[in-house]
Amino acid sequence: WKTYLGRPATDGFRCNAMGILGGALRPSRPKEALPVYEANLALERRYWSHDENVVLTAQTNLANCLEDLGRRDEAIVLTRKSYARFKALCGALDERTIQCGSNLAATLVNNEVWDEAKSLMRDQLLPAALRTLSIDHSVTLSLSCNLAVALHRDPERIRDDLLEAQTIILDVVRRQRRIIGPAHPHTLNCEAVLSDVRRKLGVVA
Repeated sequence: WKTYLGRPATDGFRCNAMGILGGALRPSRPKEALPVYEANLALERRYWSHDENVVLTAQTNLANCLEDLGRRDEAIVLTRKSYARFKALCGALDERTIQCGSNLAATLVNNEVWDEAKSLMRDQLLPAALRTLSIDHSVTLSLSCNLAVALHRDPERIRDDLLEAQTIILDVVRRQRRIIGPAHPHTLNCEAVLSDVRRKLGVVA
């Protein structure tokens, strides 16, 4: 980052370095990453507005950081805009569109916007992911896991929703164990979802 600090604001390497710096800070120091992402997006919008992919990527990074900081309403607004624009620009089947939509779905689930989250994943994202990526792709598995979460956590769920969630998450866990191993954090997270679903099925049985 310091290598490019003295370069003009219009320098592409300087702007890219800001994005890399934000990515390095975000996992452990998201509060420090936030102003970096904000500055990066401002530069992209000012000097590279002609390249929408670059601007949308910077906007998505900022939204993800806001989500990490618990500013979920702001993250939802930004990610909705990014997803809609990626879809218009690249098409529903483009991997960037699907990834951005997956981020939106996760934010909606975290914010308990159940109906929108379920509709987005069922009607748009999972069909696109299965067609463009594969059933074993990490994004497809993440979407399936989040759909199971939305189905079983929705307070208006019915037994059929729990049964559907169980079917989905069982398949995800089986695939995760084979692809990334039983000890991987993603596998363990999905197994926790499965345990919760089974517990709720036992309660309502």
